[in-house]
Amino acid sequence: MTRAEIVAVTRSWLGTPYQHQASLKHVGCDCLGLVRGVWREVYGDEPEAPPPYRADWAETGVDETLLNAATRHLKPIATDQFQPGDVLLFRMSAGACVKHAAIVSAHEPSEPQPRIIHAYWGRACVESWLGPWWRRRLAHAFSFPGVND
Repeated sequence: MTRAEIVAVTRSWLGTPYQHQASLKHVGCDCLGLVRGVWREVYGDEPEAPPPYRADWAETGVDETLLNAATRHLKPIATDQFQPGDVLLFRMSAGACVKHAAIVSAHEPSEPQPRIIHAYWGRACVESWLGPWWRRRLAHAFSFPGVND
C-alpha cells in the first residue's frame, strides 16, 4: 500500500455526514469511523472492534482509549515527521485524553499548511488546513503499517 493510495481512499470519504460511532462511507462516520473505514478498505477486517463510547468520553474519562488502540495497530512517528497518509491524533484541551483523529491528505512545500481529512460534529468528512488551531492540539502521529512511499 502506498501513501497515495491511502490518500485516495481517504478522499473517497469526503462528504460523508458526521454520525457519532458510525463508519459507513457516504452514510455516516465520526473521526474514528473514518480511520476505521480507511483501514477496512486498505487492509480488510479491522484488528479490533471499538468499545461503545459517548460523545463526551474524553472529557469524562481518564483512559487513553484512542491513543492506546492507535499504538497497538499503527506505527508511532514524530509529530513533525508526518506525511500524506499518516494518522494524526489531537488532544482538545490540556490534560484531556486524546479525542480526535485525522488523516494527512497533503503536505506540499508550495502550500501554506499541510491538509487533513477528518470528520467532526456539526460537519461532514472534510478536508481542511492543519492550521495553528489544530497544530496546537496535535499530540501524536502514526503511519499505517507496511506503507510504501
